[in-house]
Amino acid sequence: MHRFYIPPAEWNPAALRLTGSEAHHARSVLRMQPGDKAVLFNGRGREVTAEITAVAGRDLELRKLHEAATPPLRCRITLGQAIPKGKNMDLIVQKAVEIGAAEIIPIISDRTIVRLDADDAAQKQSKWQTVAIEAAKQCGQNWLPEVGTPRTVAQFFGERPRFDLQLIGSLQGDALHLKKILAEHGDRPAHVLMLIGPEGDFTPAELNLARSHGCRPITLGPIILRVETAAIYCLSVLSYELLGCPCESTQKSHRK
Repeated sequence: MHRFYIPPAEWNPAALRLTGSEAHHARSVLRMQPGDKAVLFNGRGREVTAEITAVAGRDLELRKLHEAATPPLRCRITLGQAIPKGKNMDLIVQKAVEIGAAEIIPIISDRTIVRLDADDAAQKQSKWQTVAIEAAKQCGQNWLPEVGTPRTVAQFFGERPRFDLQLIGSLQGDALHLKKILAEHGDRPAHVLMLIGPEGDFTPAELNLARSHGCRPITLGPIILRVETAAIYCLSVLSYELLGCPCESTQKSHRK
């Protein structure tokens, strides 16, 4: 069954309506008609199975058949990702959604090749948020990660974000294995930051800044990974260790 996203501000199970690009996709690409069924979600854990009742101009009106609530994952993982060159950020955002990241912060590092002015940054953010929506639609994720505005490492830590555990991928010799750090941490953290650098790693100054704000450097093994591989690897390990059994995390409670 096809899935469509309705923003939380427009979410009203009593009067469901698809508008904009979602309505266009359903109407003009999928050729959906009254009587066809679809799944709608709001990115905040709510999901409705609905039936199209009418085509109202460019919009589609739907009737709720069944509603479900998906509890949030047991650990909120924020990925701070230095923006790679090319389209690799699209891939990273897509996979981060599939693996279960709760937030994605694009980072402009000193070694980031991509340079963005304010307009470019806003356009990139909008594009990556769209990638996140499409990934959530495809993989059945009902909690939509927010893709933040691109910012430098200094700007990110200047906002004084709060995390139970802060990690940064590092090629330095004193970096520890993630499993060791998690074992030392004891209690399961509720909010984790994972920082991944650009090609060539973060600069020493950026690493020192991250350390001064409580980030612990972790090694990703003896093989130097590509940026997109490093992000997927780290998120996968954190998901396995911290998000718990999928049946515990994603089981839906249903309401008629």
